[in-house]
Amino acid sequence: MANLTTKAIRNVALLGHGGSGKTTLAEAMLYGSGTTDRFGRTPDGTTVCDYDTEEIRRGFSLSTAMANLEWNEIKINVLDTPGFLDFTGEALEAVRVADAAVIAVDAKAGIETGVELGWEFAESAGIPRAFFVNKCDDPDANFNRVFNDLHEMFGTSLCPVFVPIRTDKNIIMIDLISMKAYRYNEKGKREELMMRDEWENLAASYKETLNEALAGTSEELMEKYFSGEEITRDEAVLALHEGIIAGTITPVYCGAATKMWGVYALMDAIAESFPRPTARHTEKDLEGADVAIEVDGADTAVFVFKTVADPFVGKMSFFKVMNGALKKDTVLKNLTTGAAEKFAHIYTMRGKKQTEVDELVCGDIGMIPKLSNTATNDTLRASGTAQYKKIAFPTPYLTKAIVPAAKGDEDKISGGIARLLEEDRTLRYENNAETKQMVISGMGDIHLDVTIARLKSRYGTSVVLTEPRIAYRETIKGTADVEGKHKKQSGGSGQYGHVKIRFSHSEEDGLTFTQSVVGGTVPKNFYPAVEKGLQEAMLHGVLAGYPVVNLAADLYDGSYHPVDSNEISFKLAAKLAYKEGLPKAKPILLEPVGTLTVTVPDAMVGDVIGDLTKRRGRMLGMNPTEGKKGYTTLEGEVPKSEMGDYVISLRAATQGRGKFDFEVVRYEEVPSSVAQKVIAEASIEEE
Repeated sequence: MANLTTKAIRNVALLGHGGSGKTTLAEAMLYGSGTTDRFGRTPDGTTVCDYDTEEIRRGFSLSTAMANLEWNEIKINVLDTPGFLDFTGEALEAVRVADAAVIAVDAKAGIETGVELGWEFAESAGIPRAFFVNKCDDPDANFNRVFNDLHEMFGTSLCPVFVPIRTDKNIIMIDLISMKAYRYNEKGKREELMMRDEWENLAASYKETLNEALAGTSEELMEKYFSGEEITRDEAVLALHEGIIAGTITPVYCGAATKMWGVYALMDAIAESFPRPTARHTEKDLEGADVAIEVDGADTAVFVFKTVADPFVGKMSFFKVMNGALKKDTVLKNLTTGAAEKFAHIYTMRGKKQTEVDELVCGDIGMIPKLSNTATNDTLRASGTAQYKKIAFPTPYLTKAIVPAAKGDEDKISGGIARLLEEDRTLRYENNAETKQMVISGMGDIHLDVTIARLKSRYGTSVVLTEPRIAYRETIKGTADVEGKHKKQSGGSGQYGHVKIRFSHSEEDGLTFTQSVVGGTVPKNFYPAVEKGLQEAMLHGVLAGYPVVNLAADLYDGSYHPVDSNEISFKLAAKLAYKEGLPKAKPILLEPVGTLTVTVPDAMVGDVIGDLTKRRGRMLGMNPTEGKKGYTTLEGEVPKSEMGDYVISLRAATQGRGKFDFEVVRYEEVPSSVAQKVIAEASIEEE
C-alpha cells in the first residue's frame, strides 16, 4: 500500500482448536481480497501459511505464519497459529503482537479445548476477541447451539453479527447490522437477496441480542433502544468498534471458509471495527508499567516476538514496530545483549514469500534476517532503556533421552538442537553429566516428534528417543565401623595406608568428614587424602551405582609407615573402607520427589486424584482455582519417576483442559519393591 499509516493497520491473530479451519480462513481472506489468485487447500499442502515441509507432510499447522493482505484500504496482518496443544508457544507469540484475536469455532464440534485456550490467551494479552463459527456448511452444523454455549461460557459480552439461516436448498447468511441477506455461489461469490419476512423472523432474536449489546456502548443508543428507534448502520458500526476496543462486545461471525461464506463480512468487520495498533495507547514494560506508543517523529523501538532457524536463509527474526517508524539501514541497540544491530534489509512476510520494503510504520510487522545477537523476546531501541514485556512461555515436561542413530553424531546433534532452541522457546535441552544422556523436553509427543523430524531434514542427523534415566541417590540409615588397609610392596619404595572409619547418616547433603584420631596413628597431613578418597568413592553407591549423599565419616584410628605411607596410599585405603563399610550400614535408594500443582475442571477432580494415587502421589490440598470458574487446583507430591507420561495422561483425562507444574524439591527413600526393580535394572545395564 502506498502511504501506509498506523491507523490503516490491523494485526489479527487467528486462534482456535486444531482442525477448526484457521489456516483455511486465512487462505480464504487472501483469496477473497485478491491477494492470491488461487485458493490453497490444507490437504493438498498448497496453502500460503502452511509452507513448512513438516506442516505439508502432516496436514496441520506447526508454527505461527504471517500473511498480509489489503481490504478496503486497510492492511490486515494475519497471524495464523497452530491449534494443537503441543504448540501453544506459537499462539502466545502471535497474541503478544496482535491487536485483536479471531477465535475459530467448529460449528459441528462446538467449544473445544483450543477455543477455551484461545480466549484465555487473548484475555491474558489484553486484546479484544471475536468468534468465527466455521464450517456452517456441514449438515450437522448447529449455529444456535454453538452460540448459546459460547454465550454461556464466555459471558454476556458475546453478540451475533452474522448468522446462518438454513433453507430447504441452501444456507442464507444474514448480516444483522444491515439486515441484509446473502447467498453464495459455488465460486464463493456472494449475491444479495431480497430479505424475506421468514428470514427476518428467524433472525429476530439474534438481532435483539445485538441491539442490546450495541446500546450498552453509549447513552444515546441506550435511549434509542428503549424507545424502539432503529439503530442505523453507521451508528452500529461505530458502536461495535467502540465496544470491541473497550471489551464490552465480543462479536460472533459465522460462515464456511472453504466456500468463502461469511469471509467478506469478517474482513469488512476487521477493517471497520477492529482496533488499530495505537488503540490502547500504551504497551507494558518488564515491570508491568505503561510505556507510551508514539507514532510521528518518535524514536524507533521494535520487539522481536519470533525466531525461525531457516536452513537456507539463516536466522530470521520477526518483529513488531512498537514505537516510531523503522527505516532501512537503521541501527538499533539490543537492550538485552547490549549489541548494536543494523536493519540492512527489512521484509514483510506472506507465508514464505518475502517482500523487501524500505520502511515499516508503527504497529506494522516485519522480518529481518541474520541478526546474530538478537533472540525472541528482545527489545531493540534507538534510545531509551524501557524493555517491552516478554512472552511467558510454558514449561515443557515431557522428557526423552536422545540416542544418536549413528555413532559420532553427538556434536552434530547438539549444533542442530541449538538452532532449534533459538526458534522454539518451549523446547529444553540438556547434556546430563550425571545420567550421561542427552535429554530433550517438549510440550508433548507430537512436539518432540516434529523436533526430531526437523533435526533430520534440516541438519541431516537421525536420532532415536528413549526413556530418560532417573537421577537416583543412595545413602545409609545405619552405622558401620570398618577398616581399610592398602599395602603394596614391589621392590623399592612401597605403599602403605591404613584407616579405621565409622560411617553413619548425616543431615548434611554431601560428605561430613571428621577426625577423632588419638596419638597420631594417622598423621594430619594424610587427612585430606582420606577425605578425597571418600568423596571420589561416593560418586558410585553400593546398591545401584548412584551417587551417595548424607554420609558422615569419622576417621578414628589407623596406622602408617614412616617410609611407604603417602597420600595415594591413604586415598586408596579410604576407598577400601568405603567399599566394605557401606553395605553394612543399611544402604537405601533415594528418589527425587517434586511438588505437583494441577488445575483441572471440577468434574474431573476425582479421576485426577485417583491417577495421582496410582503414581505413588500424596495429596496436600485442593482449592477453587482463582480467576477460573469451574476449575479446581490440586497440590501434591509425586516421585519424578512416576511423572514421565503425565503430560499425555492428564491431557487425555481432561480433554486437554488440565494444566500442571512440577518441581523437584527433595529426595526420599524408595519403597523396597520399587528399589529392587531399580537395582536389578542398574545391574543389567552395567553388565
